[in-house]
Amino acid sequence: MKNGKHQFKIDIETDDETGDILAVYFQIRKGKSAEVREFCDGKAFADYNNKGELLGIELLAPCRLNLLDRIVGSEPKAKRFIKRTAPREMVPA
Repeated sequence: MKNGKHQFKIDIETDDETGDILAVYFQIRKGKSAEVREFCDGKAFADYNNKGELLGIELLAPCRLNLLDRIVGSEPKAKRFIKRTAPREMVPA
């Protein structure tokens, strides 16, 4: 699933009063979501286009990096992007 052009971006939603991270969205590529898959009992969601390409991952609670590695599968650029940009609060080692 490496055909779609990567367009990496990270969006972080924080609590206005505390500054705590509420959600993180890792955009892998732009596109229209055709399928959403739930992971880790609703802590993570992955969006896929109609070709089955990963569009992005949303974290609503901390998740281990190995879960994110499984979601991105064989996309090494996406793995590097997530490892470099993931807030430690949401992706503990």
